Amino acid sequence: MIKVEHAVKMFGNKKALNDISFTVGEGRIVGLLGTNGAGKSTALKAIAGLTRLDRGQITIDGKSPCLDTRGKLTYLPDVDVWYPWMTLSDAMQYMKDMYWDWDDDKARHLLDFFELTPDLPIRQASKGILAKMKLLLALSRQAKYLLMDEPFSGIDPFARKQIAQAIVEDFLEEGQTILITTHELSEVEVMLDEVLFIHDGKLLLSGHVETLKQERSQSLMEILKEVYDHARV
Repeated sequence: MIKVEHAVKMFGNKKALNDISFTVGEGRIVGLLGTNGAGKSTALKAIAGLTRLDRGQITIDGKSPCLDTRGKLTYLPDVDVWYPWMTLSDAMQYMKDMYWDWDDDKARHLLDFFELTPDLPIRQASKGILAKMKLLLALSRQAKYLLMDEPFSGIDPFARKQIAQAIVEDFLEEGQTILITTHELSEVEVMLDEVLFIHDGKLLLSGHVETLKQERSQSLMEILKEVYDHARV
């Protein structure tokens, strides 16, 4: 279980996280949604142990983010972190050397599924191909928790569908807990169990997706728009 309690993170005078609390249960696909600058990426980085909170705490299976808990999660950032001179094969070998839970069989399956070339240099990859490479490197670990920051950003609809399918298949096979941020709500709505909607670092709405839709007789997009509009008044 991932538990965030009264988390506050300041960048200058701005509160990227403003006393935010939420829990992500095991075996769930949870959407962390919000506009640009809402605090989504900051929250993921804090959970991954890459950003230190100013106040509050985060625990992963009862422990604060540290070397022990990092072995339980894999983090897919929204920026490119690999050296451009590397090939996909180089990056795969690096991950295999770094993480004991690297799964060669899974990596080969994703190579075929995404139709990727192992010797393709990262600097020559298109945005869509690069997104698939990053997802392969994240999903090829057997980590308990998968944190994904904007995996669909800037890529074409066909690639988005491929990536969404890979995420769902991986979840169904492994039973991982997935926390995902995205602007592409149409791609993820069908896969989400729960939603966390934040604005200006505050949690405005949380709950089970189907329950929220039934209670309000609205689509998820309509619900989020209504909550967002109300927060801006």
